[in-house]
Amino acid sequence: MGVEWLLVCHGLVTAVVVVSFLCGRWPIFEGTFIQRIHYFLTYGAYDYFLRFVGAVFGHKCTDAILSVEYYCCDRPNPLLQIIYIVIIGVTYYFIAKSCFAYIPGYYLSGIHRYTSFLAVGVGILLFLLTSFSDPGTVNTENVSQYISAYPYDNIIYSEKECSTCKIPKPARSKHCSICARCVARFDHHCGWMNNCIGEKNTRYFMAFLLWHFLICLYGTVAIGLVLAGRLRELRVVDILTVYYGLENSFLDLAPNVVQWLLGSYNTQILLMVFLAIIGMLLAGFFGYHAKLCLTNTTTNETFKWQDYLEWQKKLKEAKVSAEALKQSIDGISSEKQPLLSKWRAFVRKSPLEDVVVVKNNVYDKGFFHNIQEVISPFSSRRSFTQNKLKSR
Repeated sequence: MGVEWLLVCHGLVTAVVVVSFLCGRWPIFEGTFIQRIHYFLTYGAYDYFLRFVGAVFGHKCTDAILSVEYYCCDRPNPLLQIIYIVIIGVTYYFIAKSCFAYIPGYYLSGIHRYTSFLAVGVGILLFLLTSFSDPGTVNTENVSQYISAYPYDNIIYSEKECSTCKIPKPARSKHCSICARCVARFDHHCGWMNNCIGEKNTRYFMAFLLWHFLICLYGTVAIGLVLAGRLRELRVVDILTVYYGLENSFLDLAPNVVQWLLGSYNTQILLMVFLAIIGMLLAGFFGYHAKLCLTNTTTNETFKWQDYLEWQKKLKEAKVSAEALKQSIDGISSEKQPLLSKWRAFVRKSPLEDVVVVKNNVYDKGFFHNIQEVISPFSSRRSFTQNKLKSR
């Protein structure tokens, strides 16, 4: 029984650590222990480690660690790509080793041996497409076409020059300091892909997220059906009810069935839990980016809009406060007004509550147009090429 509980605790701790590391900054976890664990994992632990190394080994060792950090985090490198290949390869190996012996089974046919391999192969193909495709590099040859495709809104984007590339900076583009290039419709730099996500490869990135979520869902359900098949084939329920005299009810059978599964098929259960956790994280990540695509917004632009809206709100609040102060001064200097009761003065609505700032995204042109822009980027259309020829 101790081993089973150890596996359960291991799974729970793993789930908490993974969710805290990947989702700790989400608003839903603000002020919770998830946010504190995220801070410790992403900043606190590393900061304490650097202090310890500096105190014990000196500043030269600290500088060496910082140089490794610079290479891993601030320069293009295939480290996370290798980790991805290792994770998907090792996971598939353990699934094949622990589950393929029971396929075909009571609920699964033998074809799942081959469909699982095909699913992983398609996932790796999408990974390679996203990693090695051009995200939409802006250069002197296509900058005028991108400026035509993405006009300035004069809200969060205005006409300016990239200080690094020394070329005009189209709206929605950004210079990536890691890749050292300007990227059209820049979303973010993805370390897992060792590539930027931009105008040309957002479709591959979305397909990658969706497909890997489906792979995790497929793997979780398939392993669950393997375990359910073993229960039927070994007649576990019959043994528990007939030989051990348990009632044929869910409440009586469930603890004993779970105990038997943890003792006999702990590898399969750990794989199922791992795939379920990763699948939920991928579903959340895909849902977030799908919402951005449907509103024709990028991750980079969400931060720009957040800063702009906060600035506009503070500006309007300052104007409203100044107007309210002016009215108060005018009221004091004019004839004496009848006094409000203390209750009415208490419940009276503050003018600051009426301050509303509206987001005016000129690039959001409707559901179908937004989807089309992701699936068929401007640079892949004939009109983009024709504009290029005209500019020459």
